[in-house]
Amino acid sequence: MHFETSTPVDTAWQAEALCAQTGADFFFPEPGSSVREAKRICGLCEMRTACLDFALANDERFGVWGGLSEKERLQLRRTSY
Repeated sequence: MHFETSTPVDTAWQAEALCAQTGADFFFPEPGSSVREAKRICGLCEMRTACLDFALANDERFGVWGGLSEKERLQLRRTSY
C-alpha cells in the first residue's frame, strides 16, 4: 500500500514579513476598500517574493499577498500557464 505524504509548507518568512507587524486589516480589506496601503507596505518588505510564491502555490483567493490583489494574482496565474 502506498501513502502519499505532503511536504510541510515553509512559512518561516512570515515571522520576518512586515505584514506580521502591522495587522491584517490592510491586507484583507472589506470588499471595495483600497489596497493601496497594503501594497505600499509590501513594496517595502524583503519577504515579498516568498509571500507571493506562497500565495500562488496555495491558491490564496483573498487579500493582498506579495503586493498583489486577488485579481492581480488570478491574472498572473492565467498568463503564467
